[in-house]
Amino acid sequence: MPADVDNAFDIAFWFADTALNENEYLQPQKLQQLLFIAQAYYCVAYNGRKLMPAVFVADERGPIEPNIYVAFSKGRPDVDARLFLPHEVETFLDGIWRRFGHHSTDRLARMVRETTAYKQAFKRGHKAEITLDAMHLSFARAEQTPGVQQVVKPKMLRTQSGKPVTVKAWVPGTKPAFKK
Repeated sequence: MPADVDNAFDIAFWFADTALNENEYLQPQKLQQLLFIAQAYYCVAYNGRKLMPAVFVADERGPIEPNIYVAFSKGRPDVDARLFLPHEVETFLDGIWRRFGHHSTDRLARMVRETTAYKQAFKRGHKAEITLDAMHLSFARAEQTPGVQQVVKPKMLRTQSGKPVTVKAWVPGTKPAFKK
């Protein structure tokens, strides 16, 4: 399945830069958890679409993306990353950051380790892959995590008369729900 962003580094740098702009230290493990959360919620919010081409595995500390983990192990890597992501992606990531960015690393670790997707993968063995389908199912059910509507708020704009309207990106292949 194609991803909406070219690589996971673009998303990792977005989180790192956002934390830096808010004078917050982003621990490597917290970055891993935010990447996992972002991938899972994106899949739920956008009908199974993949945010980034990334593979998450079940580590004893929680889900990690091994390539990002190694690259960031000694600080910010010298990698060419996109400075500007698609507007829809940036808006989505901003919602993830607003909802989870202020949480401690330990709190996020507890939350993601309690997901069914992580537990099932960890039960299969150390560093077992956590599939996108399992992430989607686990976060869609919102058993140990907030529901997607609590994380990704619809964009509200106003008409010329001042009436509020919800704006949502068009997703090909889906039919709008018409009210009678």
